[in-house]
Amino acid sequence: MKKLIQLTFLIVFTAFFISENVLAQERGNDSNRASPNASISQTIGTTEVTVTYGRPALKDRGYFGDNTALAPIGSVWRTGANESTAITFSDDVMFGGEQVEAGTYSLYTIPGTDEWTIILNGKLSWGTQYDEAEDVVRVTAEPVEGSDLEWFEIYFNELSDTKAHLNLHWGTTRVPVPIETM
Repeated sequence: MKKLIQLTFLIVFTAFFISENVLAQERGNDSNRASPNASISQTIGTTEVTVTYGRPALKDRGYFGDNTALAPIGSVWRTGANESTAITFSDDVMFGGEQVEAGTYSLYTIPGTDEWTIILNGKLSWGTQYDEAEDVVRVTAEPVEGSDLEWFEIYFNELSDTKAHLNLHWGTTRVPVPIETM
């Protein structure tokens, strides 16, 4: 019986160690990446919102435009680089006016000239493995002119006790998406 308990403990410990190793390697080593990872977290009321994403640089390339751009207008974009951008809500929220349950989602976008589609998707994966069937919610947002940023950035502003704007900003394009706590 004692050996069975020891064997069970060893199996559970090994499984835990392997899964922790896989999770730690999931986002890789930033020093080897052309697009380093970033993470931002904001508390809105008592709700924690965390975004983890890859930060591509323009490097004299087109970003939102025709099919040669890094994020072509009218096509689904992983909203960053490398793995899909992950956004986590600790509590239920209103995201762009739509109710979203607490949880972790992939954040995708469809850039547009006058309007963007912002997508929360239930599948976390390498960023190019988008599956429309996994969409949880789609909202629209209007891009605005922003300062010129070489590196893609996600940040929060317009903070109050119950809401904030999640901003997707690259080049001179900034797309604010309101998040409100329930």
